[in-house]
Amino acid sequence: MNEQAVSFTSAGLRLHGVVSVPDGLPAGERRAAFLVLHGFGSNSESPTCIAPAKVLNEFGYVTLRFDMRGCGKSEGEFGRVICLEQVEDTGSALEFLAKHPNVDPDRIAVIGSSFGGAVGVYAGGTNPRVAAVVSNGGWGHGERKFRGQHPTPEGWAKFTKMLEEGRAHRARTGQSLMVPRHDIVPIPDHVRQNLERQGSRMLAPNSVEMFPAETAQSMFDFRAEEVVGKIAPRPLLLIHAAKDSVTPTEQSVEMFKRAGQPTELHLFAGLDHFLFAEKSTRVWNMLRQWLDAYFPEKM
Repeated sequence: MNEQAVSFTSAGLRLHGVVSVPDGLPAGERRAAFLVLHGFGSNSESPTCIAPAKVLNEFGYVTLRFDMRGCGKSEGEFGRVICLEQVEDTGSALEFLAKHPNVDPDRIAVIGSSFGGAVGVYAGGTNPRVAAVVSNGGWGHGERKFRGQHPTPEGWAKFTKMLEEGRAHRARTGQSLMVPRHDIVPIPDHVRQNLERQGSRMLAPNSVEMFPAETAQSMFDFRAEEVVGKIAPRPLLLIHAAKDSVTPTEQSVEMFKRAGQPTELHLFAGLDHFLFAEKSTRVWNMLRQWLDAYFPEKM
């Protein structure tokens, strides 16, 4: 594949990205394309971005993986991750990619993991220019998701107190209360140990470790499941680990219940939250079949 570093603007900020064009694509031939959205506090150098971009290029699609504002190499306050602002950045990325000479401007889809999956669903439900949506390990209801991630009475009390303290600190000082990423989204020890063993092969460089409390509040308030039904009749694919240690599996199940047609839900046993980084042929074979049926690279 041929890769090119690019930049574009969103809300006056310069965002960094990488456009990848399949090998051998003739000049002027237009193909379907994907925006590849990264996860919580991550960036476009994450394996969960690089792996699907590479596979989609091999399938014949043009891709744009990019850093949301405040992440990676993009402008914006580092670590200030706000859900609806990422939806806006996704729309800006679509407008940019639509001008590429190898892209069919009417056939640009989004694919995202975890936080990126939630943003992708919301973008698809609110922007009719999004041609298709693939969500991997995404979520549709922030409060319910957090209740699943902080399941004990003590854990839930600690989390909601952090939200309250964040609001009070902002009102009192005008500044954000900074909180560790794992206080917002806990990752179980066995998953953390796997990330540490995998090292740089699993973690994006320059990932965010401290976030303003407003990030957690924006996630708490986010309701992608309220707009998922508006994606239809454009195709939607929901992918989730059958036993997800990070994002409760019921989040994708509930979005499936609320979605119109055509929508498919695939739950994978034996994989966990970062399944796009696990190089599973089962996942890629399923994706290839779904794309052939609902969103082929060429018309």
